[in-house]
Amino acid sequence: MAESETSLAEYLATSYRPDREYIDGELRERNVGLWMHARLLALLAAWCGSREGAWRALGAISARVRVSALRIRVPDLVLVRPIPQPAVLTEPPLLVIEILSPDDTYSDTEERAADYQRMGVQTIWIIDPQTRTGRMCAGPDWTAASRLVVPGTPIYVELAAMFDQINPPGPA
Repeated sequence: MAESETSLAEYLATSYRPDREYIDGELRERNVGLWMHARLLALLAAWCGSREGAWRALGAISARVRVSALRIRVPDLVLVRPIPQPAVLTEPPLLVIEILSPDDTYSDTEERAADYQRMGVQTIWIIDPQTRTGRMCAGPDWTAASRLVVPGTPIYVELAAMFDQINPPGPA
């Protein structure tokens, strides 16, 4: 094994801050920590968390998702059915949400989304706080939308409402 490679067992037994993804023996850092990314993640998590009962779905931030035998992704937010879950998710989440950071590239985002699709994730949202836009994939097609949904469920988010809260006006 090359010096830069890490075994899957070693990865699974190690905590990283921030967590890293495991891609074919290589550890990959995630782009996190900038205000707009972190704030939007907090807002989305609060939105989803307040609706878990009505949606019959549980949300988790930065949960490890085993998308294949040698790939573990760490999406920003996932929604899963309210059943006991393993430490590393192995069943496709109902929804995967990725929030773009300025350092994210199109090819990295495309590779990440393809991994989720191969795993069987039916709905993926990619949200860009810089441009205040969102795209959703339900099936093979990507659609730009300001209201993101999970087809066949009550799960949704109005992006304008989220973006308006990133930097709310201060007291008068």
